[in-house]
Amino acid sequence: MFAVFFSLYAVIGAVTGWALNAFASVDLALAICAGAVVTALLGQVHLFATRANDSTDLNDRIDAVTVSQKDTAERLGVVEARTDAVESMVKQELTERRDALVSEMKQLETVIERLSRSFETKLETAETDGQVEPQDDAVLRAVKDALEDGRVDLHLQPIVSLPQRRVLFYEGFTRLRSADGALILPADFLDAARRADMMGVIDNMMLYRSVEVVRRLAARDRRVGVFCNVFSRSLEDPHFFPFFLEHMQKNRDLAGALIFEIRADLFANRSAEMKAAMRKLTDLGFRFSIDHAESLKLDLSHLQDAGIRFVKLNGGELIDQLRDPYGPRPVSSVNRQLRGDEVSAVCSRYGITLIAEKLEEEASVVEILEYAIPYGQGHIFGVPRPIKSSLMEETAPPAELIRRLTARA
Repeated sequence: MFAVFFSLYAVIGAVTGWALNAFASVDLALAICAGAVVTALLGQVHLFATRANDSTDLNDRIDAVTVSQKDTAERLGVVEARTDAVESMVKQELTERRDALVSEMKQLETVIERLSRSFETKLETAETDGQVEPQDDAVLRAVKDALEDGRVDLHLQPIVSLPQRRVLFYEGFTRLRSADGALILPADFLDAARRADMMGVIDNMMLYRSVEVVRRLAARDRRVGVFCNVFSRSLEDPHFFPFFLEHMQKNRDLAGALIFEIRADLFANRSAEMKAAMRKLTDLGFRFSIDHAESLKLDLSHLQDAGIRFVKLNGGELIDQLRDPYGPRPVSSVNRQLRGDEVSAVCSRYGITLIAEKLEEEASVVEILEYAIPYGQGHIFGVPRPIKSSLMEETAPPAELIRRLTARA
């Protein structure tokens, strides 16, 4: 397009030069120069006008881009606001569902615990009246069959450090399976096993499996340990405790990773035989824990001498006692009422670590952190789960051990 205009400007310049030569008697060379100058001027004017138009178009385009960018930013802000709203709704829904699930599990656990207490009460009444006939008890037969077939499983629940929530321990729970693979609830088999005096068999089988699991965990991370529940009568039983002790002597290298757990009420009323058994295990380097403790009024020196290194209290009850400035406090060398945030540190001076168990909600975890409780346990951190089937097979008690134990029962 520019070439057409340039040709036109060249023609105008030529005509101008001819006119100057013909009519104004201007010298031919000068007339030609004048025509060239006219052509150049016209070309420059055209270029200037074109650039001005281009500059106007460029400014218009810049303005359009600015408006578009502003519109995009506004739309992006709307999208981000909607995304935040959706994310908040999803988080709220997930929290509500999790709290509902935890609440249901907590209710189920309470029902099972009540059933267990009911069974124990009925058992004591029946034993007093002489009405217990184990040979006619279907559950007892199922328990015996499970023991003889080695269908004793281990379920593990994590115990985490706070506030990191790193798994440092697991608590082991005993589960028996019937011939068809169904679980026998603790409320059922504990009652039957106590009637038949078979808790020592269960404890020894579970002990074997716990030792094998701990050995495999220690191979990967020596900081991970397992709390192994022990029935107090197993420590008092002259028939089963020697085998228990013998097995521990062979595995004393795991003393730092295997902790024996006893109910607080059974520990408080332990017999001379139980004290002697605990002393033999602590001499091997093993530690003890008491769970279901109801009060912080703990004699720390007494617990330390008995080999107790961990104390578990219900998280909600622990918070209530720590929050109360006049609440129960451990018995120690400190001759004043301890503040709630001092209790954990004072326990640590005696080598005793507090664990808040049965934590079900995030709010409880936040409150526990305010009092520097080092460990937590509960459904919010993980429910008891069976160990992998492959590990279940690898850690199963050998047939000879099962035969030896069930033959004594």
